[in-house]
Amino acid sequence: MRLLDSLAKDSILPDIDSQSKEGVLEALAGTLTESSGRTREELVRVLVERERLGSTGIGGGIAIPHGKLKTIDKLLLAFGRSRKGVDFDAMDGKSTHLFFALITPEGSTGVHLKILARISRLLKDGSFKERLMVADTRDDLYQIIQSEDSEF
Repeated sequence: MRLLDSLAKDSILPDIDSQSKEGVLEALAGTLTESSGRTREELVRVLVERERLGSTGIGGGIAIPHGKLKTIDKLLLAFGRSRKGVDFDAMDGKSTHLFFALITPEGSTGVHLKILARISRLLKDGSFKERLMVADTRDDLYQIIQSEDSEF
């Protein structure tokens, strides 16, 4: 499964302005409302509920907020970048800059885990992270993700 099977160009935010965790979640969820038919509030609620269990800020400037929702039938994926960085309660205590938000149908545990693992594997590559940080536009970010996504 490739990320771009679920990540639309419109769901890429090159410059998240929010300085709060909830603001980042709201921005990412906002990109998924049209494709999911769900409200921003419903999508944010799912992501916030998961954050209450423990931060999805995995360190190294990365967070992968995720959750499950009964009322969708396909995987939803968004990407955002904050050049300034956000206090996302990351495990290493450092600011978070790169965000992949994932919402899957409630019964799709296998798909959920596979896509989380795929995102984690891609983001372990320091040069990939650096290219994401210096890219100028949404199109540039999409092309960078596309180039790495096709290698698996």
